Amino acid sequence: MIKELILQAREKANAGLRLNLQEALALYEDNDLLFLADCARRMKEKKSGRQVFYNVNKHINLTNICTSGCPLCAFQKKEGEPGGFVLEETDIAKILEEAKVTRNLGEIHIVSALHPDKPFEYYLNVVKQVRQALPQVDIKAFTPVEIVHFSQMTGKSIKEVLEILQKAGLSSLPGGGAEILSDRVREIICPKKATTVQWIETIKTAHKLGIRTNCTMMYGHIETIEERLQHLFTLRDIQDETGGFQAFVSFPFHPANTGLDYLKRVGSWEDMKMMALSRLILDNVDHIKAFWIMLTMPIAQLALGFGADDLDGTIGEEKIIHAAGANTGRGITRSKLRQLITEAGFEPVERDTFYHPVETGEEAVK
Repeated sequence: MIKELILQAREKANAGLRLNLQEALALYEDNDLLFLADCARRMKEKKSGRQVFYNVNKHINLTNICTSGCPLCAFQKKEGEPGGFVLEETDIAKILEEAKVTRNLGEIHIVSALHPDKPFEYYLNVVKQVRQALPQVDIKAFTPVEIVHFSQMTGKSIKEVLEILQKAGLSSLPGGGAEILSDRVREIICPKKATTVQWIETIKTAHKLGIRTNCTMMYGHIETIEERLQHLFTLRDIQDETGGFQAFVSFPFHPANTGLDYLKRVGSWEDMKMMALSRLILDNVDHIKAFWIMLTMPIAQLALGFGADDLDGTIGEEKIIHAAGANTGRGITRSKLRQLITEAGFEPVERDTFYHPVETGEEAVK
């Protein structure tokens, strides 16, 4: 029976047909990485041909002072604890002035902690400040977890919060904070953050308002393989309903400096298996991102052969993932991204937030 299920799953994957949960589990257990890579690569090429995307973006982390106290997080600090920080208007103004000289900057990416005292107006004013300083730039800001936090602190609905931010200049949501969409898992790794239902409600509401989002998964901690794969099927169901996901991003869990530091980070075999399975399961999501700052650049480049078609962007300084022990660089040049894509045999395409190609000309090699 198990052998028949594996054969059925392999036939469907090879033909590019939609998988169910049991078939995905069978492919995971079958552990034929080269087969999965071949199927995922062919599905990627149906979506985006030989193109692999990247963008010129800059991350801004507003604060690391957080009320959640999640065991999975190395970034958070308690108020008054050494190392805690909050960016104020003058700090952000300095960052934006520096950003203005970045050639072809297309996106400001803002995510933070859940500060106990900063009012919603603080975050709203950040969006307004970015929009005023960089009117041509897309603002990708605030995970669904942060949106739920804003809703709870103001007494406004999730829809009202999103409408206010959208009017101020918000372009899209990064889609983080999903971790694993299982209440059993969330009760252990992030018990004070948005629930599964709240994360899904926020995403669906954003999509209904015309706010595109990414979707994410953090794997390799205390979840079961079935919970991990069910997470992907939940995302697929949402996309069937709304069509609002632009890209899927998976994050291997980095345990250093977290409350789960007794765990070990999964290996590159697991990373590539999940990359390929994600591409096969999420047949209705156009783009799969290999987030180099989490994977390391060599593994992210390898992921281009396992169904990924996006290396994210230049990033600049990033603090959340590095706090958990990621030893990747703080940023990368567009010329290096193009080189890595070309080395893998693909065509580099600079994009904006919404995957529209950006004309780069001679500037693309700088």
